[in-house]
Amino acid sequence: MSTWVPTEESSDALLSVRDLKVAFPTEDGLVKSVDGITFDLKAGETLGIVGESGSGKSVTSQAIMGLHRGTRAKVSGSIDFEGRDLLKLADEELRVMRGRDIAMIFQDPLSALHPYYTVGNQIIEAYKVHNHSASKAAARAHVMDMLAKVGIPNPQKRIDQYPHEFSGGMRQRAMIAMALVNSPRLVIADEPTTALDVTVQAQILDLLVGLQDEFGAAIIIITHDLGVVAEIADKIMVMYAGKAVEGGTADQTFYSAEHPYTWGLLQSMPRIDQARQDRLRPIPGNPPSLINPPSGCAFHPRCPYRDDENLGCSTIVPDFDVSDWHPVRCLIPAPKRKQIFDTEIRTPAS
Repeated sequence: MSTWVPTEESSDALLSVRDLKVAFPTEDGLVKSVDGITFDLKAGETLGIVGESGSGKSVTSQAIMGLHRGTRAKVSGSIDFEGRDLLKLADEELRVMRGRDIAMIFQDPLSALHPYYTVGNQIIEAYKVHNHSASKAAARAHVMDMLAKVGIPNPQKRIDQYPHEFSGGMRQRAMIAMALVNSPRLVIADEPTTALDVTVQAQILDLLVGLQDEFGAAIIIITHDLGVVAEIADKIMVMYAGKAVEGGTADQTFYSAEHPYTWGLLQSMPRIDQARQDRLRPIPGNPPSLINPPSGCAFHPRCPYRDDENLGCSTIVPDFDVSDWHPVRCLIPAPKRKQIFDTEIRTPAS
């Protein structure tokens, strides 16, 4: 039977993250932004990391990129990329890999792109820093080709324009071109469609899938919206309060979810297969403090199915058993979870 994290003998993972922890010292205490994340990702595979703001999604991606170096952040665990632990690499070794082997598409392209330089010059710089022998003319031709591949019209003209001359969707396409210009093995997309309307959002997601097929890259897509990963993710990891609370394939997440937090995310989405009876149901309460998290299951203060008397939801921390292909961090017995999902979450309204 498959597992969320394969055994060493059966794993052919491009990226293996084990017990990753990231904490930030503050005057009020230690903020445990990521608290023991474990997952594998194969070449050509897409992992969706889903959760509310503050759940640890972006901090996880920044740790993989090594962006916490030089800060007060405390990072532990291991991040193996093609057999090399990124946390143990020297700064110069990591700089060589960043952009060439691992690239990132940031959430806000207007902030990520420098306003004083043309879009083309910024992408050319990203290419030449890893291809020193390429001539300026060759680099420019390569970048124009990338701009065309990501769907930017008239790249011969657009390459010399500034970020403010691009629309929001075109800026995001330019960021994708910059991320893929060196044909990286792993691309991390941190909420790449947040500021875009739904039509452009769909175009960007289709673009990522098409380019993944062409370049064979693995993708980690980070979002708070399950709808974004519904079509493109091979597997999904749901995060809450810095921990993974559910993992599995996209089908398992949407059609047999087992964690109450995942149920809440599903119920807060509009559905076209059900008659609309009332307003969308938000998850009650607020995300917990990462300095003083709740005792027991971190989700128990917001969970409508908590059972302190019989299960100890407020005192016992549930395990996340990675030896299972569909691990769930919940104390509710599996048959009961299935019953709740089938009767209350998935069943269409009559």
